[in-house]
Amino acid sequence: MAWASWTTPGIYTGRGGVPTDEVGVVTGNVTVHTTWDGQEADVSVQYTGTLEWFTVTGSPVPCRTERHSRDLHQAVIERIKEGGGATIPRLHDTAVP
Repeated sequence: MAWASWTTPGIYTGRGGVPTDEVGVVTGNVTVHTTWDGQEADVSVQYTGTLEWFTVTGSPVPCRTERHSRDLHQAVIERIKEGGGATIPRLHDTAVP
């Protein structure tokens, strides 16, 4: 069984923050975490330095390879920095056919 994860701390949200399922929009200094289980990627955020994680709205996302899930993680980080209410990208190469 395949498995991988990535964690990137110290990301400052752009205007609009990051929509989450549990608490609504999270803003400020966040840590982004992506876990891939071989079929899909789960993306979550937390306020950097805290313990509680929140599911980014739109997660999980189907991902067929570890590389695609890593690319998804990086794309989410870029969207969080850009602002505008960061969303999970629906990259054509992450979808399971």
